[in-house]
Amino acid sequence: MKKNLIKINDYKWVIPKETNPLMKVPGVIFASEELVQKALEDQSLVQVINAASLPGIVKASIAMPDIHFGYGLPIGGVVATDWENGVISPGGVGFDINCGVRLIRTNFFLKDIKDKERAIVDTLYQKIPTGVGSRGALKLSFNELKEVLKKGAKWAVERGYGDKEDLNSTESLGTLEGADPEKVSSKALDRGKDQLGTLGSGNHFLEVQYVEEIYDPHIAKILGLEKDLITVMIHTGSRGLGHQIATDYLAILGGALKKWGINVPDRQLACAPIQSKEGMNYIEAMKGAANFAWANRQIIMHWAEEALLRALNISRPSLGMKLIYDIAHNIVKKEEHIVEGKKMTVAVHRKGATRAFPPFHPEVPIIYREIGQPVIIPGDMGRYSYLLVGEEKAMEESFGSSCHGAGRVLSRHQAMKRAQGRSISKELEQDGILVRASDRETLVEEMSEAYKDVSLVVESIEKASISKKVVRMRPITVIKG
Repeated sequence: MKKNLIKINDYKWVIPKETNPLMKVPGVIFASEELVQKALEDQSLVQVINAASLPGIVKASIAMPDIHFGYGLPIGGVVATDWENGVISPGGVGFDINCGVRLIRTNFFLKDIKDKERAIVDTLYQKIPTGVGSRGALKLSFNELKEVLKKGAKWAVERGYGDKEDLNSTESLGTLEGADPEKVSSKALDRGKDQLGTLGSGNHFLEVQYVEEIYDPHIAKILGLEKDLITVMIHTGSRGLGHQIATDYLAILGGALKKWGINVPDRQLACAPIQSKEGMNYIEAMKGAANFAWANRQIIMHWAEEALLRALNISRPSLGMKLIYDIAHNIVKKEEHIVEGKKMTVAVHRKGATRAFPPFHPEVPIIYREIGQPVIIPGDMGRYSYLLVGEEKAMEESFGSSCHGAGRVLSRHQAMKRAQGRSISKELEQDGILVRASDRETLVEEMSEAYKDVSLVVESIEKASISKKVVRMRPITVIKG
């Protein structure tokens, strides 16, 4: 594989389309040499090549510096297909549809919560359900759930979970128009009907953090961030509902490959023409899952606020929680981009990749129009996370896309072996981080060593001029699924 990589500069690599006769476009990887070496340790670059064969793909099969092996498309992958003549692939979105991140600021500083960290983490853990198959306090009928699928975060705000202005700080205002709950199976609805307001398992988390380092004071000020300010970060998605929709449509689109005469090198890239019945049905169901995820994060934010108010025994105005931004990193969207000098409508699949629109882009919220769209990059629970903003070059290079996180370096099995005889929670506590999780296994699987150092990922994406670093945040308390 290494012999096929051409180094363009220190942070950009190309796999020529002549590498494989099925490739319709080249592969492009934005990463330092060190991170490319990591990617060579699994089959993720082969997945970049496989994705380059998708019918209707334009420009390139793109990988971000946090690339690692995934289902069909690598995690950290971006693929755009022609909206009129291209295909849609559920494997290019992933099972956790609209997995995403929400960042919230408060009026409090590090000194204000000193000696209250234990009360904070315990109250958050009591208030917000976590773990595999966790169930929330909200029990919805199918008809109510269908309204969530149509309205997204707006549904939650209408019922008192947050403020209207939260929607202005959420990607796509927290709702993808055109979701059709009738394209969602009863099994998916059943899995989702009591999971709204739950964090889930795996790498999902809620962290209370503080701003440790500021790189761009002007932009940080516009975002309302100061050194030592307390922030809250929420990472979760569409739970069992989204997973079931992905499962259902992978089977449907996989079964339709022959009908449409599509040949893909990996059936995990099962796809159908966007304009086909199968393709449109998936898009309308996928939008429902995306809207569920935005409602989910909106409700969790509301319950996190209630938990903090109780733990700190303060009023809502004193706490001053305010949403900075909410962003999806597993989604496909209809967007317009310049391809070979011409404006083109494409389906941008972002799997483990996030939008990074530049200043003055019409889809950047007005309050951030001058600085570009916030790009939230979580790291791991033992180190730090970053906030960046999109840059103009992202539109030229990556369909306005950036990385989404650190990216794993150890499999879950490898992490279990590495952690034998250790207490991860005690190690974190010695570093000043209190953590609560549903079981030891989750903590071990998610320990810092299981992930790349996110600062290396952020360095690559900044040096590639795709996003610009603004602040770094360090965790104080963490709850995990």
